[in-house]
Amino acid sequence: MRENKYQAGLIKRIKERFDGAIVLKNDSSYIQGIPDLTVFYKDRWAALECKKDKNASHRPNQDYYISKMDDMSFARFISPENEEDVLDEMEHAFTSRRSTRISRRKSV
Repeated sequence: MRENKYQAGLIKRIKERFDGAIVLKNDSSYIQGIPDLTVFYKDRWAALECKKDKNASHRPNQDYYISKMDDMSFARFISPENEEDVLDEMEHAFTSRRSTRISRRKSV
């Protein structure tokens, strides 16, 4: 299966699973390595880099941006082989209420 065909079906499945989600296709020519999709759901977001299969190569900077964006919110490489697991993890990330990562100091 070609990556763009997989991506089109994935967008449809994301919108079905996450009612009201906004899915944006990112322009990889703007920032090399930026993930293919950004998903906005309620007050959360996720970035997904689509691969046609689990063995597809990673292009320059993709690992960097997936790691960086996962530290910020949620980001994964997704392929047909791991799609269900990634969408389950994304659902958990969208519904969990984790505490903010910014420590707040009390005024003295």
